[in-house]
Amino acid sequence: MSREEREAARSMIEKGELGQSPQQQRAEFNERFGSLPLGDDVVLTERTLGGVPALDVKVAGAGGEGIILYLHGGAYIIGNARTGANLAAPLSRLSGVPAVSLDYRLAPEHPFPAGIHDALAAYRELAGSGQQVVIAGDSAGGGLTLATLLAARAEDLPMPAGVVLFSPWTDTTLSGPSIDARGDYDPLFSRPNMAESAELYLGGADPRNELASPVFADLKGFPPLLVQVGSAEVLLDDSLRLVARAAEQEVDVSLDVVAGAPHVFQYFAGLMTEADEALEHAAMFIRNRLTDKSVGGVA
Repeated sequence: MSREEREAARSMIEKGELGQSPQQQRAEFNERFGSLPLGDDVVLTERTLGGVPALDVKVAGAGGEGIILYLHGGAYIIGNARTGANLAAPLSRLSGVPAVSLDYRLAPEHPFPAGIHDALAAYRELAGSGQQVVIAGDSAGGGLTLATLLAARAEDLPMPAGVVLFSPWTDTTLSGPSIDARGDYDPLFSRPNMAESAELYLGGADPRNELASPVFADLKGFPPLLVQVGSAEVLLDDSLRLVARAAEQEVDVSLDVVAGAPHVFQYFAGLMTEADEALEHAAMFIRNRLTDKSVGGVA
């Protein structure tokens, strides 16, 4: 991807207006991302998982072993199972593995830890069915993915086969240096944006709670992780610190950093070479994790 392509991608994004109500944010987000074409080979079917609404993302030919549980992004305030399908569908298509996108509850109506309870309930049902599961999530969905693993471990549930994280938000304390250092470079977020979302999500809870900020958690025993992030992100250090912590705690972890790429740049598949490559790498990771079930296996 040329410098011009990266700059063009960033120019297609703009920072959200501060002070908007969650309803306004949801309406704008859904207008932009709620009906993106998924391809003629995709059929969405409503279902529930652990009593939580979800969408089966059925891609023609994707009948491989296991299942992808996708947790959408949106700062824990916006987004839904349909917007999550925008990334679940290509992951399913490229990996050949079926996917399901979860419609977990959102703040501020349902603040922390409601979304974690929903994701855990969904994962509990999938794990109880005997299926091998890979959990994937973007942005807040990435943080929710890690919190779900922590909650599952506390219940002595089996760990998923692997985890894919796109630009995960792992620190609601906003203590990473990039929160400020990348504020002018990031076309989407700034510290004020993230602080506003964190306050709505936490609802007065301690941001250092490991379920709210899994970058501070004990990650020992976690399955292999694949983390992808762009350098043009205030959340860059949320990924870098997570990867370092995982490595220090003997968790297999792979990191892809794309210079100049914006938050969840995988949305630009078809427009950015690196977005296509990132999804292909994630799909290969998923296939390998569902094939090699040995503890500590490397994708």
